[in-house]
Amino acid sequence: MTISYNWLCDYLPVKPAPEELSVILTAVGLEVESLEKFESVKGSLEGLVIGEVLHVEKHPNADKLRLTKVNIGNGEPLSIVCGAPNVAVGQKVVVAPVGATIYPSSGEPLTMKKAKIRGEESYGMICAEDEIGLGESHEGILVLDASLQPGMTARELFQPAQDWIFVIGLTPNHIDAMSHMGVARDICAYLNNHEHTQIYQVRKPGIHAASPAAQAKETGIEVKNTEACPRYCGQTITGIRVGPSPSWMQHRLQAIGVRPINNIVDITNYVLHETGQPLHAFDAAAIKGGKVIIQNLPVGTPFTTLDGKERKLDAGDLMICDGENNPLCIAGVFGGMHSGVKDTTTEIFLESALFSATGIRKTSVRHGLRTDAAVRFEKGADISQAPFALERAVALMGELAHGAPASGVTDVYPSPAAPTVIEITYQYINTLSGHQYAPDKVRNILCSLGFTVQSETDTHLRVAVPPHKTDISIPADIVEEVMRIDGLDNIPIPAFVNMVPSRQAQPDKERVKEKIADYLAANGFSEIFTNSITNSQYYKHLRQEDLVKMINNLSAELDVMRPSMLETGLERIAYNLNRRNEDLLFFEFGKTYAREGAGQYTETEHLSLYLTGQKLPENWMHKAQPVDFYYLKGYVQNILQQLALPAPQMTAVSAHGLQPAFEISVNGTVIAVLGAVDSQKLKAFDIKQAVWYADFYWAAILQQLQTKESFYEEIPKFPAVRRDLALVLDKHVTFAAVEATARTVKTSLLQHINLFDVFESEKLGAGKKSYAVSFTFRDKQKTLTDQETDALMNKLVKAFETQLQAEIRK
Repeated sequence: MTISYNWLCDYLPVKPAPEELSVILTAVGLEVESLEKFESVKGSLEGLVIGEVLHVEKHPNADKLRLTKVNIGNGEPLSIVCGAPNVAVGQKVVVAPVGATIYPSSGEPLTMKKAKIRGEESYGMICAEDEIGLGESHEGILVLDASLQPGMTARELFQPAQDWIFVIGLTPNHIDAMSHMGVARDICAYLNNHEHTQIYQVRKPGIHAASPAAQAKETGIEVKNTEACPRYCGQTITGIRVGPSPSWMQHRLQAIGVRPINNIVDITNYVLHETGQPLHAFDAAAIKGGKVIIQNLPVGTPFTTLDGKERKLDAGDLMICDGENNPLCIAGVFGGMHSGVKDTTTEIFLESALFSATGIRKTSVRHGLRTDAAVRFEKGADISQAPFALERAVALMGELAHGAPASGVTDVYPSPAAPTVIEITYQYINTLSGHQYAPDKVRNILCSLGFTVQSETDTHLRVAVPPHKTDISIPADIVEEVMRIDGLDNIPIPAFVNMVPSRQAQPDKERVKEKIADYLAANGFSEIFTNSITNSQYYKHLRQEDLVKMINNLSAELDVMRPSMLETGLERIAYNLNRRNEDLLFFEFGKTYAREGAGQYTETEHLSLYLTGQKLPENWMHKAQPVDFYYLKGYVQNILQQLALPAPQMTAVSAHGLQPAFEISVNGTVIAVLGAVDSQKLKAFDIKQAVWYADFYWAAILQQLQTKESFYEEIPKFPAVRRDLALVLDKHVTFAAVEATARTVKTSLLQHINLFDVFESEKLGAGKKSYAVSFTFRDKQKTLTDQETDALMNKLVKAFETQLQAEIRK
């Protein structure tokens, strides 16, 4: 938000320096992010003077140049070479003498120096209006009123506006400070507090009522939706003459970044930034039926806004309509093309109202219209300000646009708002703030801000909240007001701070996530972030009532929260493949969503891996090798090893979209599923190469980590023992079955099982194969003997023979 120093001082009983005000504003919570100088004319014509042309003759060495003598009122006339065709004796002109800097309307600044032009000396420049930033014309020098005296400064003549602009980083709760008068209120409260008085009050602008019109013209008002519009004030003004607003008003609007348009629109903007109350002026000729109706229109009703775009209305859009139900304006947001003020407008209907913050916010976002009015309404405007703002604007229209009120003020306010009342104790204020405030200081601050003390005792205070403080609702808000006006810097910092160290939950889930992300990134994976909102057409195989559907979906293709990570990842793979980026290793941390009943929803965290393309780029050393199941499984096992999860079990399962598919379990809990994406799923995304996918159930993994007694182990002191077995098995027996059987032997000494060879031959027998498996044993307390190792191997052999009907190859 931007605030003009000169404008702000109109409402202050004293005039602190800009730097002092900057400190005060920051102290009361209106942080000044920058203090910038504003000039309506760059350089403010500093150093330029009024001169009189005494003599003009042709330049001896140039046809288009003239030699002039110019009196600038301080001694000998200046010799100046001038190229303007309209220079003549007796003219009063603007002169830039040597040393002065001019700031053209376009281009870089130029400092005058003594020059020699085609052999003739020149001690300055006679200026055109574009050369000093007063306009765009370059047809000739600027010729002034003949009565002016040489030596007068150009700054004194043209009086360019100068100002200081405060750029305030306003927090969302301070709607009361989104105006010059609102900021002035906080400054007065600060001054009262620090000088222990109540003498500083905001100086409201004087209102000189315009003379009434000779002929009355009443515009009726009917509010059909009083919940969305609790108060609506309006008045008809005739005799309007639309034209430019005066320079002082234009300069003030320009200083805060508002572009002047015409006197009527400028007045509404001026009052908005003065009081914080949005206004809207309608061309009264566009209001048919003699009245305005505040109502909602049917869904899909077309409406053309001031920017020339046709918009389809929603049922929640509050509209200002005429007596024939034609829409004129989106209430509190944006005006209509056909009802706006035009150059030919002579009668207007002026609106000053309050609209529901929630409704305005939804409408503004829905249509992408972020106007100054909408921003204020959506934060909660001051309902008591509407009549005053209307009266102020009508007075200005009488003064600056010849407007005459043709009716009285119609104020539709069926349910006047009762003030919020808050009870608070001084003890609570001191405890919450950490500072001891005297009761009279608390009362002084609150009264300066507009609060009304309804009752008080030695320990309690009961106050009514002023209507401009729409964010105040609980006692803690009162404490905040006291603290910021007194100054947050006044809160003492204790010498000692007593605190109880927090015990961090184990494991630290963010560190675990970071560890796995670092591992994957170091192994060539790229992290992706896909949209949680996706297309319901991907999930026709699921019960539609289990999907979390968007009530206000962004588009037909983005209408549900994803129930699976696979599909959004395949979208990214297809996107890359279409751009010839074919070798992909992706990982993503994300969430899936499900509906479990009316108003009951769950979200589940995942880590997903996506692999496709070649393991390594093809080159002369080796042929291209596509990624396969074992490549994926290796990364899955490495991730589990990074997490130090014990003895994962892998089981073949049936999973939608994967063929084949396997589940991985730890301690009987499923923690992941992996496999190849099936051809039907790939076809749906127009993917023509194999994709391998692994999905980790992240919450289940964290739960397993929480049950671990330790996360680190010292390096073993005693050596491991390896023994190998060659098992002849039926072809249908998987290595997972061999692992599971080995784990049935109850021993803590078996640390690792590894399949290092698979052999198939008719010599083994029909339907047979051989697995060469290594077993690693280790005792943390001592070195294993051969007898102990042999005993363990015998138990394993017996388990294989009994459970898998295995034969041991000798």
